[in-house]
Amino acid sequence: MLTIAHLSDIHLGQVHRRDAGKRARRRARQVMAYLDALPGPLDAVLVTGDLADHGLPEEYRQVAKVLTSRHPVLTCPGNHDRRAPYRQVLLGEEPTTGPVNRLHQLPGADVLMLDSSIPGQHDGLLDDRTLDWLDSQLASGRQELPALVAFHHPPVELHVPYVDGIRQFGEARLAQVLRRHPRVAALLCGHSHTPAATTFAGLPLLVAPGVVSTTTLPCEGGKGISFDHPPMLAFHVLDDTGRLTTHYRVVP
Repeated sequence: MLTIAHLSDIHLGQVHRRDAGKRARRRARQVMAYLDALPGPLDAVLVTGDLADHGLPEEYRQVAKVLTSRHPVLTCPGNHDRRAPYRQVLLGEEPTTGPVNRLHQLPGADVLMLDSSIPGQHDGLLDDRTLDWLDSQLASGRQELPALVAFHHPPVELHVPYVDGIRQFGEARLAQVLRRHPRVAALLCGHSHTPAATTFAGLPLLVAPGVVSTTTLPCEGGKGISFDHPPMLAFHVLDDTGRLTTHYRVVP
């Protein structure tokens, strides 16, 4: 059995509100402290994008400190991230601007972290290089084990107007790849700042809450973004039959 904590959208360095940068760091640290204090182990902590708010090197230095954990931490970029400083500071690589895609072989499952960002834009797309990489990794990986595919932008509408306009587009191409690989158990994403569960290409699509803020539905009123909700995260449990169960938790 595999147990993964999933959070998203910590937005370190955020400055659009007074003291928002300190608040973002405090909330991210609160979540990481909660995970480190768990009495049992986790196989990994996934953070699906928008690690930094402006993609600045100093923000990624903050990210590296805040996301330090006794558990393995896996990340992918979001629309607020910038590939070159992300690579240089977080990964210790040359600051190139190609998509940041990574395969992580965990006990019991392969986790593929994809880059759905489009430099300079807020909407998302898995480009041809990323889809070719995904197809290849799913075909050549550990076929006897399930796979989880993670990225930042949801490839479907979540019926939140602000988010739906900047979701992942070109999603039919992703669906074609996924249908060739039945070992994919589920898709994990962020971007929407709301806990949500739906389906895509016949697979579960689980959306992590935003740590820094919460997006509200039209029926809830308000401006669509709340800074009053507490931070949340998801726990995904993948059992020996390949079935994924998700538990959402408010972080005290």
